[in-house]
Amino acid sequence: MILKNNYLISFVIGTRPEAIKMAPLILEFKKSKSIKTNIILSGQHKEMVQPIMDIFDLKEVVNFDVLGRCKSLEQTTSLILSELGDFFDELRPDLVFVQGDTITAFSGALSAFFKNIPVAHVEAGLRTESIFSPFPEEANRRMISQITSLHFAPTKLASDNLLKNGIKKDIFVSGNTVVDALNLVSDKKINFRLEGIDIFNEKFILTTVHRRENWGEPLKNIAKAILTVVEKNDGIKVILPMHKNPLVRNILIEKLGNNKNIFLIDPLPYFEFILTLKNAIVVLTDSGGIQEEAHTLGKPILILRNSTERPEVLFNGNGLLVGTDSKKIELELNKLLKVSKEYEDFKVFKKNLNTFGNGDSSKLIFKETIDFLRKNN
Repeated sequence: MILKNNYLISFVIGTRPEAIKMAPLILEFKKSKSIKTNIILSGQHKEMVQPIMDIFDLKEVVNFDVLGRCKSLEQTTSLILSELGDFFDELRPDLVFVQGDTITAFSGALSAFFKNIPVAHVEAGLRTESIFSPFPEEANRRMISQITSLHFAPTKLASDNLLKNGIKKDIFVSGNTVVDALNLVSDKKINFRLEGIDIFNEKFILTTVHRRENWGEPLKNIAKAILTVVEKNDGIKVILPMHKNPLVRNILIEKLGNNKNIFLIDPLPYFEFILTLKNAIVVLTDSGGIQEEAHTLGKPILILRNSTERPEVLFNGNGLLVGTDSKKIELELNKLLKVSKEYEDFKVFKKNLNTFGNGDSSKLIFKETIDFLRKNN
C-alpha cells in the first residue's frame, strides 16, 4: 500500500528524560514529507523540558502547564487526560507516541486509547519484580503496554518481558533513543566551567537523586554516605545537580551544603551534563536514563535503588545496586575509589558499550512506524 500524504503524529512529552529521548526521534520524523508532527507538552517538568526543546530546535503546539495546577498524582493524571481529550478531539492524530513510564506517558497513552488512536511506546518492556518499585513508574509502564499498538523495546530482555506479559505482536527491539541523543551531543565543543572544580583534571563523583521512593529518610541516608566518603577521601569531590523539587533540594542543602568539596548546583543543561558525566570517575544515581548514559560511556555506576528495570547495566560489572543504606553506599564507593587509584581513573572500565544500541534507534522506529501506517490505513 502507498503511504498517504500528511499523516499526523503527536508526541506527548512531560519530563526532561522524555524530551531527551524523544528529540532525535522527532527530528527523524520531521525529515519525511509524508508525515506531519506536533509536540504536546504536559508541563510536568516545565522548566527542565524547555532547554531540551531549545537545544534540538523543537517547538510545541501546546503546553498544559500541569505542574503549577496539581498537587497529587491523581490530579496530574486527570488534568492531562482532560486536556489531551480536547486536543485529540480537535486534531485527531493518526498515531500518538509516548516514551517511558511517567504520569504524562501513561496519561497520553490512555487518552489516545479512549479516542481509538493507536499508541506507539518508546522504551517498552522495562520491568522490575515489584509493581511498587519504582513507584509509580512500574505500574505506569505495565498499563501502557496493555493499550499500545507499537512496542519499541530497547533490548531483547525488554522484548522478552513483553512476551511474558502476553504481548504477542508488533514488538521491535529498537535500541534506546537515549544513545541517539548522546551521539548528537557527545562531540559538541563547549566552553564549560564549574566554579571551584576543574572537571577535566580533578576526581569527582557525579551524583543525581530524585525518585519519589527516596524522599525523606532514604535521601538523608544517601546524603550521610556521600558526606562520609568525601570527608574520608582526600582529593575526592562530588558534583550533585539538584532536582527542582524542594522535598529533594531542602534535605540535600541541609545535609551537604556546608562541605566545600560537595558542589550542590542547579540541573545542568544537557550538553554540560553529558560533558560532566564523561569526566566523572564514578556515577551515583537513582535515575534510569543516567544509568543508560553512564553505561554507554563505560562508567562505573552505583544505583541508589533496590531494583532496576535496566538489569543490563549490571551484567558486565559496571553497575551495582546499593539501595539507600548508608553503610553499603560508603562501602561500595570506597571500593571504587580504591580501584580508581590502582587503575588510573578506571581505564579498566572506560569503553563505549552498545548494550542500548548504536545510535540508530530513531531510524529503525521510523521505518517500523511507516510500515505500521501502511498496513493499517
